[in-house]
Amino acid sequence: MIEARELTRRYGPTIAVDALSFDVRPGSVTGFLGPNGSGKSTTMRLILGLDRPDAGQARIGGRRYRELRWPLREVGALLEARAFHPGRSARGHLAALAAGNAIPRTRVDEVIDMVGLTGAAGRRAGKFSLGMGQRLGVAAALLGDPAVLLLDEPVNGLDPEGVRWIRDLLKSLAAQGRTVFVSSHLISEMALTAERLVVIGRGRLLADTTVAEMSAGSASLEDAFFRLTDTEVEYRGATS
Repeated sequence: MIEARELTRRYGPTIAVDALSFDVRPGSVTGFLGPNGSGKSTTMRLILGLDRPDAGQARIGGRRYRELRWPLREVGALLEARAFHPGRSARGHLAALAAGNAIPRTRVDEVIDMVGLTGAAGRRAGKFSLGMGQRLGVAAALLGDPAVLLLDEPVNGLDPEGVRWIRDLLKSLAAQGRTVFVSSHLISEMALTAERLVVIGRGRLLADTTVAEMSAGSASLEDAFFRLTDTEVEYRGATS
């Protein structure tokens, strides 16, 4: 489970994340929605210990990320599509990650097959298309067979078949009892993928609910989202 409690992050006079609290529970896909600049990526970085909060805390399985002994075996994350050395092959990139986290080498080929990169595993990752880079990023997130997954815009660059593949994969992982937290700007895709939603605007929590509850009374989840967020499109400045 992921727990955020009063998370706050400022950049100078700008409040990127503002006293944000929510839980992401295992067993279902939780979508993370908000307008551009609402603080989604910053929140994920705070959860993963890549940024330090000015106040509040985030815990994964009851511990802060930096307290995890083998992070890749407990938490899988995709934050940047091309977070790999361009000169390494896909297999080489994953093998290096596996070696640094005491993950069996056999797991490398397992995840390569899972994400559909078997035929390209020996190619330099720097030559990959955006969609193939996304698949490699997902493979890295799955490498340690973690119970918790955080994926930031995982469908970016994927073709329709790839979008359907990631949808089915996320649902399958959640059905196995994992915690799956995924951000996306494709509201219609979240309607098909997620069961629960955390929606933020200007770094503040706007909704923590189910897809069905948020969609009720609207023509679509997209309509409900825009009605909820139509005044939440920019960071707000810090006040004294």
